[in-house]
Amino acid sequence: MNKTELIAAVAESAGKNKAEVKEILDALTAQIVKTVKEGDEVALLGFGTFKSAKREARTGRNPATGAEIHIPACVQPKFVAGKLFKDALNTK
Repeated sequence: MNKTELIAAVAESAGKNKAEVKEILDALTAQIVKTVKEGDEVALLGFGTFKSAKREARTGRNPATGAEIHIPACVQPKFVAGKLFKDALNTK
């Protein structure tokens, strides 16, 4: 499911128009990115937690040539699924 399909599905289930749902989804994702970028977490009870994790600089290899390359330190986004989300995926 892509963003357009998600917007259509949410609009139908919530009885709202697609423009309103798109505006809300855009605001939600922008706020999550802003909060995680500032170093905080966004926890949606039952769904999951968005957070960041620092990765140290390291040495890797170019798979095509085998040459060593330097991979700089960076901040990675992380999502940890909540218990209700995991349980929903594993029920029969």
